[in-house]
Amino acid sequence: MHFDLKELITTVGIIGLFGIIFAESGLFFGFFFPGDSLLVTAGLLSSQGYFKIEVLILILIPAAILGDSVGYWFGRKIGPSIFKKQDSLLFKKSHLEKAHAFYEKYGGKTIILARFIPIVRTFAPIVAGVADMTYKKFISFNVFGGIFWVTLMLLLGFFLGNIIPNVDRYLLPIIALIIFLSILPGVIEIIKQKIAKDHPKKYL
Repeated sequence: MHFDLKELITTVGIIGLFGIIFAESGLFFGFFFPGDSLLVTAGLLSSQGYFKIEVLILILIPAAILGDSVGYWFGRKIGPSIFKKQDSLLFKKSHLEKAHAFYEKYGGKTIILARFIPIVRTFAPIVAGVADMTYKKFISFNVFGGIFWVTLMLLLGFFLGNIIPNVDRYLLPIIALIIFLSILPGVIEIIKQKIAKDHPKKYL
């Protein structure tokens, strides 16, 4: 199956991008959306006249913030019982546990840091809600993280498109590289977990 991120973005348009970023930011079934590569590619395409970068920034920042807020309130409503939920096609308990471990380590800063970590990005606001973080504290981290993540990813693609001569000739390989780099941290983490599982430390 051929996956063309450029075709996806140009087909769904700004409204579709809003929906994808919203879902990936806080709906537990949105973890499979390629948020980082999507934003960078959208910025890259905006440098070629497909979108206005200012419009993308103004539309997609609220999508990220609203998505996290929905995830937070979902976590508050369902509470710790979510950790007893069984795996399904759209839910993996291991993803939730990973986000929980990240939250235990970094606290409220998780809401900002997780923006740049696939999968954890989706489950972090849910965990914050389960952990009863006050909404006042959550929304401050959420707003800052949403603005920083969306703006940085979009501008990265936009400036990349402007500094590479004749970038339109190399769109497909560049987009492929962006996708590869965005999923690389997740692949590394999976490999590390497999190594740890296959070769557990032995203590004397």
